[in-house]
Amino acid sequence: MANFNRQRQRMVDVQIARRGIRAEPVLNAMRAVPREHFVSPEMAEFAYEDSPLPVGEEQTISQPSLVAAMIEAAEVGADDRVLEVGAGSGYVAALLGNIVQQGNGRVFAVERLAGLAQSARRRLQDLGFDTVTVRTGDGTEGWPEEAPFDVILVSAGGPEVPKALMDQLAIGGRMVIPVGTRRDQTLVKVVRHSETEFEREERERVSFVPLIGAQGWAEDGSRSASNHSPGRRPGEVPATLPEMIADAAELLPDFDDPAFGRLFDRWGGRRVVLLGEASHGTAEFFRARAAITKRLIEEHGFTIVAVEADWPDAAAVDRYVRHRPATRTEDPPFQRFPTWMWRNTDVAAFLDWLHDRNRDRPPESRAGFYGLDMYNMSGSIAAVLDYLDRVDPEAAAVARERYGCLTPWQRDPATYGRAALSGGFRKCETAVIEQCRALLEKRLDYTGEDGDRFLDAAQNARLIASAERYYRIMYYGGAESWNLRDTHMFETLANLLEAKGPDAKAVVWAHNSHIGDARQTDMGITRDELNIGQLCRERFGDEAALIGFGTHTGTVAAATDWDGDMEVKRVRPSRSDSYERLCHDAGPDRFLLDLRAERNEALRRALLTPRLERFIGVIYRPETELWSHYSEASLPGQFDAFVWFDETTAVTPLGPEYVREGMPDTYPFGV
Repeated sequence: MANFNRQRQRMVDVQIARRGIRAEPVLNAMRAVPREHFVSPEMAEFAYEDSPLPVGEEQTISQPSLVAAMIEAAEVGADDRVLEVGAGSGYVAALLGNIVQQGNGRVFAVERLAGLAQSARRRLQDLGFDTVTVRTGDGTEGWPEEAPFDVILVSAGGPEVPKALMDQLAIGGRMVIPVGTRRDQTLVKVVRHSETEFEREERERVSFVPLIGAQGWAEDGSRSASNHSPGRRPGEVPATLPEMIADAAELLPDFDDPAFGRLFDRWGGRRVVLLGEASHGTAEFFRARAAITKRLIEEHGFTIVAVEADWPDAAAVDRYVRHRPATRTEDPPFQRFPTWMWRNTDVAAFLDWLHDRNRDRPPESRAGFYGLDMYNMSGSIAAVLDYLDRVDPEAAAVARERYGCLTPWQRDPATYGRAALSGGFRKCETAVIEQCRALLEKRLDYTGEDGDRFLDAAQNARLIASAERYYRIMYYGGAESWNLRDTHMFETLANLLEAKGPDAKAVVWAHNSHIGDARQTDMGITRDELNIGQLCRERFGDEAALIGFGTHTGTVAAATDWDGDMEVKRVRPSRSDSYERLCHDAGPDRFLLDLRAERNEALRRALLTPRLERFIGVIYRPETELWSHYSEASLPGQFDAFVWFDETTAVTPLGPEYVREGMPDTYPFGV
């Protein structure tokens, strides 16, 4: 059975306090009120995720961090008379009730939907909140019989601040309300200083359900007659986020048009350009990255294409694109799940272009293709031994002895993690580290034979050392296994840049979850995870450009379960409270959004408030999309730019699509 109390305390410590909420009454209330009682039983396991949840009748319970921020902004005190508009499930009323029950205050909550009001009233009574009264009614008209109120908190977004609510605010009273369109609002704090004087402060951007009522929105989506004002006029500054995005959007031409790549020249002087993807199986993301990368290679001197892929498999491809001889143990690359991720027609077309471009160039100026990930332990061991057999047979014999303890697990490395729990892993850990050290100590001797071959062997040795630890720790759970993997990928990138010289420049292809700065997402804020994007910013500063990709709907190549069959799945239209929906509502089908302050400062500021963002890996489960594929992030904090394709299509795999040789080495991660 879930330990809800423990989850609730962790929610407050990690998701609330870390976001800057300091008011003790707010933190104490959130520690005390059981959010799982205010959602349906099937949603209870998600009660302490920092996300909105459905409560029926197309309404939601707001995300805890936003609720906490609103209550703190309203400065709710124990002796205050509080009006809440839009009671919903009753959760916010319960938090307010917890605060005022410490003194002589009262809470009055209005909900327009009778069914929700009845359920909220019952929950509050069951939990003993006798300081809270709930009634059914039009919240935009307030509760005149109980006015004035020291605090008014509105849990729905209106086109303007309702006049009735302003009239019912006490002198010195505070109101917090979302104001804007039906989907996008700004959180507004209103303080009443006198009968006629009100102070208005605009805070972060938010997205609440619409405030329906006589002084809010009408049921049909229009403004109510008593609260109507004219819309945006020609030449007027854009008022909504979609309008701001549309104004800043730079339209993208066809992929084959040279103008596509030219739009990205602004990042041509960077040391590292990281290009993301919102899913691993979307053709437009691969085609866009190919077009950008071609431009960076041809016009800006980039010679490293580093991808979220298996180093040994990518090394086989690199030998093809740079016209280098194959090794004696070469197997066809990318034969393991998910084969469609790199064995698809769009990647093949790019690699053929790279092969043709490199043909007539000297070896030192050829652009290469490299894998960053720690997949395929068996392939890496084979590559190290093959290299040592060529240059140092005695060292090869020692390496075989050292790697011997890993032999039973090479085909199915995940079983090593289970065996490691017994403690016998230390022998292997020591052996693989010794082998990596031995290979690196002979760098000068071996480099004379073939610098590229040594780089390949050394990286494989590093990979084995990292993979040994990865499979061991992934059975303990937590952030450490993710962090080890992304740190390994970053160190591989850094080693490539060092090996290629001080003028070397790299393009990285990886998922948004890897290349967007983790510190600006739930990954870093609540799960203590880091990623390549964060590490690149920390190491390279302004010499790194992080560019994310997104889509609204379309099709995607993905599986339902790990190691399952590839399916072409329909991507559900993006949620109304997501960054993707903002881009969709902006209008243009495909565009580049430069998120840097020097280019679009107002837009950057407006988008900084965290929202939901969609992440689809090699697994896609539309039926549980909110919990499986959405996470909260701050888009301008994550990325320097965002590339948008409103409707996208699945990649076309190169057959054979599947080779089942055991569990993939990055299990259990889907991105």
